[in-house]
Amino acid sequence: MAENSNADKAIRKERIKSKKSREDILEIIVAIFLGVTALATAWASWIGSLHGGNQATNYTQSNNMAADGNSRWNEASQSLMQDMMTWNEINQANLNYVYAEQKNDTAEMEKYQYQLEQLMNDNCSDEFLDAINWALDQKENVSPFTKDGYVDSYFADANSVLEESNTLLEQGKKDNANGDAYGLVTVIYSVVLFMLGIVGTFKRLPNRTIVLCVAIAGFLFATIYMITIPLPTGFNLLSYFGMA
Repeated sequence: MAENSNADKAIRKERIKSKKSREDILEIIVAIFLGVTALATAWASWIGSLHGGNQATNYTQSNNMAADGNSRWNEASQSLMQDMMTWNEINQANLNYVYAEQKNDTAEMEKYQYQLEQLMNDNCSDEFLDAINWALDQKENVSPFTKDGYVDSYFADANSVLEESNTLLEQGKKDNANGDAYGLVTVIYSVVLFMLGIVGTFKRLPNRTIVLCVAIAGFLFATIYMITIPLPTGFNLLSYFGMA
């Protein structure tokens, strides 16, 4: 009987020792994941804030460039209207010159020749002159503004600025979406930290293990998801240490 009692005591001691050993391992795992999750949470919050900063910068630059592009568009429209009016004068003077030429009226020819030279020299850009010469070389009486791509050339600069504005706007939208995604990651990490924090409140080891496993699964899910989210444009960690 004494031998059986001693054997039962030894078994109980071994079980208690084994349970304490598992609890010690569990505590170490919890401590490690608490530290890693805290660092991951700080990282996700920081990167999310950088995305937010890029979003604000891109939106501001996009608005400024859109205003500049619209201003250039209005200037181009005014230039186009002015050149159309100039062309009407040139076309009228040219018709008058042709009419004077048919009548062999030298004085009138010189008059309209001088008018043409003044209009073309003082009121026409090089591009406009090329378009006018193209129009005058045609067999039929055509407008220089019918030349392929000529009217679009007035708005090329404005369109370039507006296109860059749209590019910045789209980049700002991406930064906004990426910032929201990092915000979600931060929330998941916060839940993981909460679960890791309450592991010790459970008395039974199996309950602690279940809560820890759920927390680890949440950590892995958030980490894998975070890896798929792009870093902010131009981000370089070494630059913060003066190494890039």
